[in-house]
Amino acid sequence: MVKIRLTRGGAKKRPFYHIVVTDQRNKRDGRAIERIGYYNPVARGAEPRVQIDTARVDHWVGVGAQLSEKVDQLYRDAVKAAAEPAQAAA
Repeated sequence: MVKIRLTRGGAKKRPFYHIVVTDQRNKRDGRAIERIGYYNPVARGAEPRVQIDTARVDHWVGVGAQLSEKVDQLYRDAVKAAAEPAQAAA
């Protein structure tokens, strides 16, 4: 099964995660099909905390991929954040 999940990067005590599409049988930091964003839980100042290509997530979910719990939460927050400026401009 294809999953959309996080892979860990970054230094010790400074985590950084890539949001990737991968086969669920691969290791956490193993081979990925596609990288579709990132999550920086320790972002400071003007650094973006989350960046997700929502169009690619929609594509992969449309062909049967499943989101992990954390990626699902991040995706929902990203969609909500993208909708707020559009509503404020209208």
